[in-house]
Parts: sequence; structure tokens; C-alpha cells
Amino acid sequence: MSARRWLYLLHRWAGIALCLVMALWFVSGLVMLYVGYPKLTPAEQLRGLAPLPTQGCCVPLKQALQASGLHEPRQWRLASVAGQPRYFFGDGRKTLVAVDALTGQRISSVSEDEAVAAARHFAAGVDGQSLGPVQEDAWTHSRALDAYRPLHRVAVADAAHNWLYVSAVSGEVVRDASITERTWGWLGAWLHWLYIFRGGALGAWWTDIVIALSLAGCVLGLSGLTVGIWRWRFKGRYKSGSRSPYRAPLARWHHVLGLVGGLLALTWVLSGLLSLNPWRVFEAGGPKLDSRAYAGGLLQAQAGPSAEAVLATLAERGFAARTLEWRRVGGRQYVWAQSPAGGMLLDAQARPLQALDEAALVAAAAPMLPQARIQGREWLRSYDAYYYAREPHTMTGQRERPLPALRLVFDDAQAHWVVLDPASGALLQTSNSRQRLERWLFAFLHSFDLPQLLALRPLWDGWMLGFGLAGLALCLSGVWLGWRRLRMRHG
Repeated sequence: MSARRWLYLLHRWAGIALCLVMALWFVSGLVMLYVGYPKLTPAEQLRGLAPLPTQGCCVPLKQALQASGLHEPRQWRLASVAGQPRYFFGDGRKTLVAVDALTGQRISSVSEDEAVAAARHFAAGVDGQSLGPVQEDAWTHSRALDAYRPLHRVAVADAAHNWLYVSAVSGEVVRDASITERTWGWLGAWLHWLYIFRGGALGAWWTDIVIALSLAGCVLGLSGLTVGIWRWRFKGRYKSGSRSPYRAPLARWHHVLGLVGGLLALTWVLSGLLSLNPWRVFEAGGPKLDSRAYAGGLLQAQAGPSAEAVLATLAERGFAARTLEWRRVGGRQYVWAQSPAGGMLLDAQARPLQALDEAALVAAAAPMLPQARIQGREWLRSYDAYYYAREPHTMTGQRERPLPALRLVFDDAQAHWVVLDPASGALLQTSNSRQRLERWLFAFLHSFDLPQLLALRPLWDGWMLGFGLAGLALCLSGVWLGWRRLRMRHG
């Protein structure tokens, strides 16, 4: 049997096995253009919190830290739960401890009634009903929530019919899922990311299953594109008068669609595969950038400023803070205060700052990669191909991308870049050359997310919908042809 014949058979039977999966990926991708996986964005979280009290708050940081029982936590926050101020300490990954900011007592756990009260307050007084605790469910598949688990689910009677997920560890609302997200999500993100395999008996193999199916989809697409080109007569025609050998209209349309959109379909599936960083292809060798070195040391209670001093300063300026976050940048300690209207940075003496200057940011960033030097500086005053914001419902929509921002370029072999926020002192983004390659091979090929293209809506929508529907038509025609082939064999 010739190599071409083997390829024809490979494409035929791979299509029979995979075309339905591919069709479901295209359907779910179209849904995800407008309805994403549930998340609680920073802006939504701020809107749900009560302003911190300007008087009678709070116990000293040193006392709260001692009550937490944690050794050198790297994240310190002050926010409210059900309208009452509460400190939160953790490592930003798997550890989180809450301390009552009025009494200085550590929160050992959050009861179901307390969770309902927290959700009701977050939803501006709307009634809520407990749906019971969960460790993880269809709408909370996220490692970012691990420190907050288990979670209480509370259904609130607001306009969006939200489910609010309340941490049983801290009492915070950490996720909301509207009825739109929960309904369309089954056909969108849950289906697209094959979450049917996540969280159950096959949970440990979820990543491997997605990689295997994506890789098989790439084989299907590449074989189909090759076969389609081989069988198309660029010179001359078949006896039927067509350039395609297929007489049946659906088979002919499948051939034509494959030639016209097969390359796009292949790159779309390939980019989805690369989103999982299979075999760590986007991990660069050599020295790693140490993001913790940017702080220049651990947070220290005696270094200030105290919550009381910060809130007093903010009250004088009419700033109703919803959260305070202690930060260390280049060995100096600050507090970043936030409200729905914006943010304010205060130094260790609780004095407001306009922004950190370029020299201070460069000095703080240099120790992140001590064996290299900073060879370039660029102020970003508008979005570019590597630093840009997406709509909240998208996969990266929760990432804050403020402007202006300072980009620093290191001269190491991996060509590291860092982006810093002068307004808050935050480390906004880090990348190396391979991660920037991933930006093109995954993000661009999967969603054509250049800021210039995103600004051309609804033309961008038309392109994405047209390309998605063409891919869906290609796959559905393959499903029908495969079903007909199976019926012929078993008829």
C-alpha cells in the first residue's frame, strides 16, 4: 500500500474518531467569544466590599501577625467581610489566614450562616440562600482558589442570579457565577477545556488527555490539508468537470472548506495545544528571574505604616478605601489603598505619593536578575503586542494592565522583560523570549488578540465568527461523512 493511501486512511479514520470533538471545540470557542468562565475581577471585588472604617480600626499589625501564627507571610491585606474589617496574611499560593481586625482573633473557620451573611453584604443586601459547601465544582476549577478552599456556595437573588463562592478559610467572596455564565458555560468554557475530565476519577490525567486529543487533532488537520492539496487538480479537471474528485455535494464542500480554511483550523488546534505548554516547550533554560527579589526583603510590622495611620490620612483626603495592601519595593515599605474610584500609594509614614520614580523602580528590579544588567527602558503609554488588556469575560480578562507602565529589558541570554506600575509599585508582567514566542503561537493564533485588531470591532467579531463557523462547517461535514462511512461498513 502506498504512502498516499496510508495517509488517506489515516485522515478518514482520524476524522471519524475526532471530528465530533473538533466540532464541539469550535462550538464552545464561539460561545467563549462572548461568555467566559466565571471569575471575580478586581473591579467586581472592590465594588462588593464596604469602605474600611476610619475610626476604631484596627489592632496593630504586629498583634495581628502574631495571631495568624504564620512565619514571615509575604502578603498582607486589610479588607472587610460582611462589613467588618479583617486582616489577611498568606504566601499568595496555598496558605491564607484571616484575623479579625477589631479583636485580633484568628478566624479558625467560616460557618454556613457566616458565609450567607458575607454573601448578602457583598450583594448589597440582596437575600441569599446556602447551596452547601464544596471543595471544587464545575465553576471553581482554578489553582488561584486553592488557598481559599473549601468554599461555601450561596445563591443570591440579584438581577444576574449569581452564585457567590465564599471562602470557608477567610470569609471572602472569591468568585461569582451568573446564571448566564452557568448556563452557557456548559457549552462554552466547560466543554472547550474538557472539564468533563477534571475533578473526577480522571482528574489526575486531565492535562494529558487534553494534550493527546489536541495532538490528534493536529494530525487530523495536517493530514486533511495534505490530502486535500493532493486531490485538488490545479491544472485540468476530473471527468465530472470539477477540480475535486468527489461527486457528492457534501464531500465536495468538505474538500473545498478544507482547502480554504484547513490551515486556519490546523493552527487554531495547534495553538490550543501550545496553551498547555506541552513538554515544557516554552520554558527557557539558564538563570530564572527572581520576582521576590523585587521587594528587597520581607514585610516588617515595625516598618509601618499602620492601618490606623493610613486610614486617618485617607479620611483627610476623602478617600474611602475598600482594601489596603502592604507592599515592599526595593527595600522600602508602602501601602496600596484601593477603592472603586482608583488607588493611592502611601509611604512608610503614611504620606501619599503620586508615583514611584523611574530610578527607584530600576533599582528595585535590578536584583531580580543580578547576573544581568538592564539594557533598555521604555515607558508604555498605550498598549502594544505584549502588554494589553482584554475584556473581563476572556481568559486573561482579570489581569490588570494599567497605563503608564515601565518596561525594563535585561541583557541575559533569555532576554527577560519586566513591566512595573509606577502608581502602585506592582510587578505587572514578566516574560522571557520563549514566553513571548508563546504569545504569538498561542494567544495570537487562537484569538487574534492584537490590540490593533481588537480595536476594530465589530470587524474583529466578524472575522472570528466567520472563521469559527467555517471550522464548524468543516468538522460537521466530516462528522456526517464519517457516520455515512460507518453505516456503509455495517449496513
